[in-house]
Amino acid sequence: MTAEDPTTTLLRLRATIDNIDAALIFMLAERFRATQQVGVLKAEHEMPASDPKREEQQVARLKQLAEDAHLDPEFAEKWFNFVVAEVIRHHTKTAEERT
Repeated sequence: MTAEDPTTTLLRLRATIDNIDAALIFMLAERFRATQQVGVLKAEHEMPASDPKREEQQVARLKQLAEDAHLDPEFAEKWFNFVVAEVIRHHTKTAEERT
């Protein structure tokens, strides 16, 4: 059995990474479509844009999932906080547009 040429290996691995990145973008888009609906619901019922208790629960859940997946739990928390900040920005904007 012949070893794969390093350039070929690199190209193959990069193609895999590119496919994963594309899947992540589509999954994030789907996530934001769902959170937009949450933002509308919150705005219609004058609910706060953020829910610190839920966010705390989600951080704990995602950190455990990260550990199970052998991913740095601190990275998972940073990612989640980044996404939540954007979601809250959208929720706040949605609420402001309704007033």
